[in-house]
Amino acid sequence: MNAEAPKRIQLAYEHLLAAEEERRSVAPLTERFPGFTIDEAYQAQLTAIARKVEQGDRIVGKKIGLTSLPMQEMLGVDQPDYGHLLGTMEVQSRGSVPMSRLFQPKAEAEIAFILRQDLSGPSVTLEDVMDATEFIVPAIEIVDSRITDWRIKLEDTVADNASSGLFVLGEQRFSPSDFDLTKLEMKLFRNGVHMNTGYGSAVLGHPATCVAWLANKLHEYGVILRAGEVILSGALSAAVNAEKGDRFTASFTELGDVEVSFV
Repeated sequence: MNAEAPKRIQLAYEHLLAAEEERRSVAPLTERFPGFTIDEAYQAQLTAIARKVEQGDRIVGKKIGLTSLPMQEMLGVDQPDYGHLLGTMEVQSRGSVPMSRLFQPKAEAEIAFILRQDLSGPSVTLEDVMDATEFIVPAIEIVDSRITDWRIKLEDTVADNASSGLFVLGEQRFSPSDFDLTKLEMKLFRNGVHMNTGYGSAVLGHPATCVAWLANKLHEYGVILRAGEVILSGALSAAVNAEKGDRFTASFTELGDVEVSFV
């Protein structure tokens, strides 16, 4: 890390914090701070999460983004990214979300893993993830960005907690070994209209592969996945813009439905 990095990390953190406090989108970090790196972006994210925990929030899990090849190609990267899930980010299934909490939200459906034991890199495998998982549930992630018009590069989304907004978990729990997760089908509906379809194979070939990648990536930052944490394994299909009055339902074969409304 070069001599300017610590200062840029702090400035990046303050840039995004101002957006949150003033409820306004801001310019991309990669435009404000030329040369801003991925490592600096993760450090800015960790700084923000640490501050929120100091203020009374708690880490309840992690999310994985950029798991699909089209999204990676769009941002010019060859690997996923990750962000943190906080207790204040969870919304109950069939609950509602005030648009005033968000900037420019999109909804996407995922398979969530809830761990029964810790996972620590750097050599976690798909099989390790399956063994360490207590249960899986259907989920909707509400992704959001403090960057104006989603004009993001990888460094921007990473610093912005991987564009995390909120998350919704289904009420039913399932053993991951009961299904071939690659073949689970999901249909996403907005206001009863079918928007898209996705399969478990859409995320690095298998959702548990994404969780293994995350455990190994976090090893670089001295972080492990803890028992009890929620791990969102990546969107099974494209995110869909959400507006006030919208109701989203993700319907999974075998796993049932999860739903959220925007008010």
